[in-house]
Amino acid sequence: MAASKRERLLDSAAALFHLHGFRATGIDRILQASDCAKMTLYNHFRSKEELILACVRRADEAWRNKVMKKIEHSAKDPRDRLLAIFDVAEDIIDDDHFCGCFFVKAASEFRELEDPIHAAAAENKRLFTHYVTRIAEDAGAREPERLAKSLLMLLDGAVAYAHVSGDSKAPTLARESAQILIDQNLS
Repeated sequence: MAASKRERLLDSAAALFHLHGFRATGIDRILQASDCAKMTLYNHFRSKEELILACVRRADEAWRNKVMKKIEHSAKDPRDRLLAIFDVAEDIIDDDHFCGCFFVKAASEFRELEDPIHAAAAENKRLFTHYVTRIAEDAGAREPERLAKSLLMLLDGAVAYAHVSGDSKAPTLARESAQILIDQNLS
């Protein structure tokens, strides 16, 4: 039973943090949304920052697993997988609950690089970059890490643009630019 209350706290907190911001979301609002008592919260997390950190780490694992599975299932050829990243992004942006990148939001609110919350958000970017670098290596890229970083900058830009402008087709445009980068790096 305690694990389910912890999960409810994490689910409620993550949704509220993503929608309203980490600092703007108060503990009382999280407790109300999760239908948990303050004592329950503090039995699982020593502070709001520890709760935020747990949410960021949990979101990272869930997001990477979901995105990597979609990429792997959508294309078998490594070159096509590099482009599939943008197709998956379009699916994410089309989701009714889309409101920007959770990890960019966390890093922007906890700006100090040494902050554990910022570090956890940065870890998401580092691990996903590593994953895309491996795909680029498999595709025969001359500079796989550079290509991966360039593609992910396009991706992050498309996600930010879609969030700010409401243009859900931003990943399609980014995909076109990605195709040029891939062609240049693989030829």
